[in-house]
Amino acid sequence: MTAISIRAVTAAALAVALPAAAQLAPADIAKLGAALTPVGAEKAGNAAGTIPAWDGGVTKPVAGFKAGGHYPDPFPGDKPLFTIDGKNADKYKDQLSPGQLAMLKKYPTYKLVVYPTRRSAAFPACHYEETKSCAAKAQLAPGGNGVVGCSGGIPFPIPKNGLEAIWNSTLRYRGDTFAQNWAQAAVTRTGDYALVKFEYEYDFQYGNCSRPAAQREPNKILNYLQSTTAPARLAGQILLVHETVDQSKEPRSAWTYNPGQRRVRLAPNVAYDNPGTASDGLRTNDDFGMFNGATDRYEWKLVGKREMFVPYNSHRLTDPKFKYTDILKPGHINQDLARYELHRVWVVEATLKSGMSHIYAKRVFYLDEDTWAIVLADKYDARGELWRFAESHSESWYNVPMYFSTVEVHHDLQSGRYIAMGLRNEETRIFEALQRTAADYSPNSLRGLGTR
Repeated sequence: MTAISIRAVTAAALAVALPAAAQLAPADIAKLGAALTPVGAEKAGNAAGTIPAWDGGVTKPVAGFKAGGHYPDPFPGDKPLFTIDGKNADKYKDQLSPGQLAMLKKYPTYKLVVYPTRRSAAFPACHYEETKSCAAKAQLAPGGNGVVGCSGGIPFPIPKNGLEAIWNSTLRYRGDTFAQNWAQAAVTRTGDYALVKFEYEYDFQYGNCSRPAAQREPNKILNYLQSTTAPARLAGQILLVHETVDQSKEPRSAWTYNPGQRRVRLAPNVAYDNPGTASDGLRTNDDFGMFNGATDRYEWKLVGKREMFVPYNSHRLTDPKFKYTDILKPGHINQDLARYELHRVWVVEATLKSGMSHIYAKRVFYLDEDTWAIVLADKYDARGELWRFAESHSESWYNVPMYFSTVEVHHDLQSGRYIAMGLRNEETRIFEALQRTAADYSPNSLRGLGTR
């Protein structure tokens, strides 16, 4: 097949960076749950039979699952189909991103072990219902920096431009209110690293299935709480973020608590290309989750849809029988534990606007059609050179259900270093549902959290 296969995108829409936003027509809404999945993916498989039809995904816990713990692989009997490495990469170049090709050429040990495609993604019924309702009324905010008209659901399940697609990713369902623990490692060229450990709380307001829409905080995507627990020199630092839906109306707010000073401070630098927490300069704030935050510094183009080999059903990377030392290797993570599958992805290109500042002059995102999650990202410097490459390894959290990112890896192709986030193998709290109020995520609550 050709490298880029355009589906459901008109030539006129591709040529315009930001067309006038409009609600989805009734005839298109009727396709959701019929020819399309409830979130807008093609329900049918591909003509070659290498991508199957979506049949509802994995919605029931598999044998061995214990609530709150790790997620056993629902496909333990699957065997690899073939392996892509530097020697045969050119054979598959139409199904790979420039970042993947660069990794395959740079590291003889980097490879993609390809398994049968399993369209395992599933979400709660309320997310499907809200998507259909939202699609009838969603609009981009003035200037495109946000969405108006919805409090839940995928706003643009049949996107007409790049901004609609990236907001679908930002507003995809990622749970209600829950806590989890994970570790992060900035790995040197020789494979050395020091683990940084975190406790996280995510309080999603947008699309929260446990709360009626009227009880959700208005214009709020989520409240996000990050507490550093190790090493000792960083322990006790807390970050609180309020993320908004319409950022043209109300931008992100953030606060930090410093245990040494015992003070809560506004943190306006927690955005855009400022360095991420304890990242050793290997990722930006808006790299977290592959992309987050305001969209206003880029022009967004919807390139089209493409079949690609992407990380998927990555349960082995979080299996507790493996240790962090089994995963973190020089140059890249242990690719023997990673799983890749052929899936259809939306390709979205972000080009820095004239007069705007960001360390990435261009970014190309690859969004899984079944989840709207960004699975790959190619990032270019001001010279137009490919600089960084990121991939998100995700898995089915079938008790919710949702499809959630686990190990997220950001590679610096120029320095030979990388940062791995979301490491959970040696953690015990993987998913804990919480009951919280808005007061629990107020700046006034941070000092109490830091001294408890």
